[in-house]
Amino acid sequence: MSLCGSDQDKERLLKRLHRIEGQVRGLCGMIEKDRDCIEVLRQIASATMALKGVWLQVVGDHLRGCVKQAVLDGDNSDQLIEELTDLLRKVR
Repeated sequence: MSLCGSDQDKERLLKRLHRIEGQVRGLCGMIEKDRDCIEVLRQIASATMALKGVWLQVVGDHLRGCVKQAVLDGDNSDQLIEELTDLLRKVR
């Protein structure tokens, strides 16, 4: 199954992921330069929250796209719901 959402959604996701990629590169630089621990931790927290935002966007797109369509079509909606439920259990 492919990624849900429009091309605009995918473009927005990619922009966000490229920003996060820059944050992670910045973290590497901070560690290489032996920056203060609290500064590094702040950057880690920022990158983590940014990734969480991407995660939430993809989950929302999945629910509004794949799961909604499967329910409307009477297809494998139970399987999709079970897969998402299993994933949610793992990411607490």
